[in-house]
Amino acid sequence: MKKRIVILGGGESGVGTAILAQKQGYDVFLSDKGMLADKYKNQLVQYGIDFEEGTHTEANILNADEVMKSPGIPDKAEMIQKIKAKGISIISELEFAYRYQKGKIIGITGSNGKTTTTNLIYHVFKNAGLNVGMAGNVGNSFAYMVAEEPKDIYVLEISSFQLDDMHTFKCDVAILLNITPDHLDRYNYEMKNYVYSKFKITQNQTDNDLFIYCKDDKETEDFMKANSHKIFSEKIPFSILEPIDKGGYIKEEQLIINISEPEFSMHTQELTIKGKHNHYNSLAAGIAAKHFEIRNEKLRDCFASFTAISHRLESFLSINGVEYINDSKATNVNSTWYALESLHKKAVWIVGGVDKGNDYDVLLDLVKNKVKAIVCLGEDNFKLQQTFSGIVDVVLSTNNMKDAVRSASKLAAKGDCVLLSPCCASFDLFKNYEDRGDQFKNCVREL
Repeated sequence: MKKRIVILGGGESGVGTAILAQKQGYDVFLSDKGMLADKYKNQLVQYGIDFEEGTHTEANILNADEVMKSPGIPDKAEMIQKIKAKGISIISELEFAYRYQKGKIIGITGSNGKTTTTNLIYHVFKNAGLNVGMAGNVGNSFAYMVAEEPKDIYVLEISSFQLDDMHTFKCDVAILLNITPDHLDRYNYEMKNYVYSKFKITQNQTDNDLFIYCKDDKETEDFMKANSHKIFSEKIPFSILEPIDKGGYIKEEQLIINISEPEFSMHTQELTIKGKHNHYNSLAAGIAAKHFEIRNEKLRDCFASFTAISHRLESFLSINGVEYINDSKATNVNSTWYALESLHKKAVWIVGGVDKGNDYDVLLDLVKNKVKAIVCLGEDNFKLQQTFSGIVDVVLSTNNMKDAVRSASKLAAKGDCVLLSPCCASFDLFKNYEDRGDQFKNCVREL
């Protein structure tokens, strides 16, 4: 009798899992409480996979041998509680796809910088001629790639939500960029739960594997000191504050990676992505590249040709001497801290959305020094107004992108920038951070 897998969520990861499961001989059923996008519905029809949309039919879900849930569905959701009560195993897309892949896996997690680092590693490996794919929390579905376009190396962006539902999954190279407060609403507002979730990137690793981590990150260092005996892989640190005997570091504006001969070095001004946060991202990517024996000349060329990803400090237009920067992917305080820290102009800052338990106090000094006016964008802007009123002269409140952009453009003068760096999730007014960033760019173009 066929093993039955039920997939909750009909987006990229859900449909990819359904296709792989069918190819592996499972009895597959996909259920989405919302309506499916035409692209995904057409794929399910094309592969002959049974599905429903707009509802969850309990009888067709609770008879599963296994459930794959999309990472956006919280554990406290009613259907998830019913599945757990029946003792049905719940897994992530990455856990399911891992069973059937035969390549090497580079997994990247962290509160900030995941997408840039994942894209950078993919850019380097692809241009070095390796058979590599990019998937996970960015790009294509890992499961779909395993089913239809298998690779020798998979570069996976992995969120804490995906790590929570992984059991046998293992990275050959695991990268932990940083840990700062984010998504605490999903972790009972306990930082230790979130930290533990991030360190699951090291689970199942052996001494043949590699763990690349940031020595400058306090939460990471504190956990390592208390639990390093539980991490069996080789540990390779990186830092921008001090030299590293074996790892990566910045010294006198040189980015240096010394895990193997010949040592790699490159002036930070030659990097196409700027700012301290991107020095961290480049160090992590460079260590991974050197581990896979990519030549220094190729690595240098790739670092000098990589272009910034959409929605992350994306400087996309200047109007009347005002630079407009789309940083919609900054969905937490730390991401916005890095954005503000990297600015060399006075900013009109557009901020707001769904607050995830944010502490804005860490931004106060940067805001005092770099921000001339604030435009709040959200359904509830009270906390932002309360925090920053008195710090800058002008704090406005808006509840749609058009008003936010128009207000910001009136406040900005020649030589300033308008920075969309929301600090918050997008779900109050937008479908996702991409929708928020796209609307920002469209509204700027209409000025």
